[in-house]
Amino acid sequence: MATAAKTETETLSWKVGGMDCASCAAKIRGAVERLPGVSEVRLSVMSETLTLALDESRTRRDAIEKRVASLGYKTTRASAPRAAAPEPEASCGCGHDHGPADKAHGEAHEHDRDHGHGKAKVGADDGHGLPGHVHERTPDGVSWYQTAKGRLVLSTGVLLAGAWLTKLALSETAAYWAFVAACVIGVVPVARRAFAAAAVGQPFTIEMLMTIAATGALVIGAAEEAALVVFLFAVGEVLEGVAADRARASIRALGELVPKTAIVEESGETRQVDAAALAVGQIVLVRPGDRIPADGAISDGVSGIDESPVTGESVPKTKGVGDQVYAGSVNREAALRVRVEKAAEDNTIARIIRLVEEAQEARAPTERFIDRFSRIYMPAIVGLAILVALVPPLAFGGDWSVWIYRALALLLIGCPCALVISVPASIAAALSTGARQGLLLKGGVVIEAAARTGIVAFDKTGTLTAGEPRVTEVVSLGRDERKVVELAAAVETGSSHPLALAIIARAKAHAIPVRAASNAAALAGKGVMGMLDSVDIFVGAPRHARERASFDAAALEAVERLETAGKTVAAVIADGALAGLIALRDEPREDAAAAIAELKALGVRSVMLTGDNARTGAAIAGSLGLEHKAELMPDDKVTAIKELAREAPVMMVGDGINDAPALAAATIGVAMGSGTDVALETADGAVLKSRVRDIAAMIRLARAAMGNIRANIVIALGLKAVFLVTSVLGYTGLWVAILADTGATVLVTANALRLLRFNAGKAG
Repeated sequence: MATAAKTETETLSWKVGGMDCASCAAKIRGAVERLPGVSEVRLSVMSETLTLALDESRTRRDAIEKRVASLGYKTTRASAPRAAAPEPEASCGCGHDHGPADKAHGEAHEHDRDHGHGKAKVGADDGHGLPGHVHERTPDGVSWYQTAKGRLVLSTGVLLAGAWLTKLALSETAAYWAFVAACVIGVVPVARRAFAAAAVGQPFTIEMLMTIAATGALVIGAAEEAALVVFLFAVGEVLEGVAADRARASIRALGELVPKTAIVEESGETRQVDAAALAVGQIVLVRPGDRIPADGAISDGVSGIDESPVTGESVPKTKGVGDQVYAGSVNREAALRVRVEKAAEDNTIARIIRLVEEAQEARAPTERFIDRFSRIYMPAIVGLAILVALVPPLAFGGDWSVWIYRALALLLIGCPCALVISVPASIAAALSTGARQGLLLKGGVVIEAAARTGIVAFDKTGTLTAGEPRVTEVVSLGRDERKVVELAAAVETGSSHPLALAIIARAKAHAIPVRAASNAAALAGKGVMGMLDSVDIFVGAPRHARERASFDAAALEAVERLETAGKTVAAVIADGALAGLIALRDEPREDAAAAIAELKALGVRSVMLTGDNARTGAAIAGSLGLEHKAELMPDDKVTAIKELAREAPVMMVGDGINDAPALAAATIGVAMGSGTDVALETADGAVLKSRVRDIAAMIRLARAAMGNIRANIVIALGLKAVFLVTSVLGYTGLWVAILADTGATVLVTANALRLLRFNAGKAG
């Protein structure tokens, strides 16, 4: 603890009922940030949560709750957000620390997959646009008309209809007072919220404009229009709340995929427990047809697993003992026993939901610009309305009631709610759609960067290829084949790299003993070394091996032949002499060629960056139809990314290993991985199906989202521009103004919701 002040600060979290749009979040943020002792305010519209750091010696937590409640929102205390546990150091089980060097060990072996996250970890802005409406989320099983907002719409609607009937059946005077009653009853809750917001330093809210407009209309005798305006405003709020709830529902549905209960097996007996209470290490029985209740590994049984809820891949995968399974997946064939490896709050689906919710804070540059614009625009509209009300009567002898009426209409039409929500509504819909289709994008800033992508740089092993190479040939040069494999397997023991696993698999398949070498170590970007039976061993790419041993003509010819065939070659050096060559092949993924073609159709260049030799790189790249850069050391990849970035924004696609320079150097880093911790946590985005074609799908989704945002801005500003002019000229009145304002907001929200049906995987 560095200071006493930090000791007194506590992180607190609340569930905020009714926070359904960026304007709502802005209002709450503006209110609580002004309280002494409050810092690090974070709001998630998707999860309806408020999190902040509070020094209770300066402000009590109940003061926070009272201030939020005064704005018309309901608060419920929640547990403080759990700090993310640090990722454990990678352990290879070989008794020595490979550290960062192990990642680079076979750059010779094409260990070129060590990537970290990009630049999109951007915190929320301080200035969140203009305050707006309070929306009430409709609880499950409750219809809109059963909510407080729904009841207000019905009551004001009945009063308005009664006033019109009174006008027809009785007299204008009686009808006038009926309209006044309908207006007052409808505007009182709105006025209460307006003055509460003004009391905490936010006078420019739609509620305040509504209150002024309705009151002014009553003063100048336009009671009928005032009542109609209040009714239309209430209808608009209900429609916006329903639309916002739909956007959130697709994410809530993900959480519902995880079963509520699980069957735990202990001491040969089974019992049913709450799935949320499962502890790491417990064994759960998963019957055919059941959903898997937790992330874990199969301890007994073999079955087909439908992972579509997690990865979007509809074809079931056959999995057996030791294989990883994810919560929410469906066991299709036979009973399984699964060892729980993740607590409920850490399972893959929970992490996806949490990341999508948190992504709301990574706000797009366009959204930040709109917010800044709105903070200038709103006072300007109020000033213009005052001028419209005062200048014509004072300077030109205009009728006061006419120009006050036009000024009130101008206030209503000038509200920028539709503009403020135009960006976050589209971003929320795009994030939800992506999550359902296995495309994880961490916020608006990432979506905007992905939409601008002009070049995609692919890692090779595990990205363009399956990452499961096989030893295809062993060339004996100084020692027999079995000894060459034994020496190589000794220094590769404990490594989890696919090429190392392939060599060990070859040894086991031919009954060759696998013994761990002593003093094993990885040489960054060159290879691995160690000692077995007093023999010094080095395994690495031929170009690095030639620094340690001479290659005769036969050896050079063998290397050229194997590499020309597109194989990765590992040279085995024993006591300073070439013992032999091991050739491995890692085939491209089935969809890799189609993915490159789709990217080309989108106008995006594809480049493969690999640490493998030039011949192997050329063979793989040639078969897929993309450019390539081979024999790259880790630093060379960063240089290559920076060179490409001079031409166009670069998306780097790798396997998501933490803190790697290549992903960090790119405009946006995307991880391949079926819901692994690394894929979800370290990059700006992730393709959960581990399909190369999903990179094109991600770009299509991002471009669709940005197109949707541009359309929303045009709708919002276009309608404002038209009706601002017609209001000032007197062609449109109060009820048309509020109808246009509400209509613009509903149109913008409805347009954003179209993204929920967008099929990112469909080309063209």
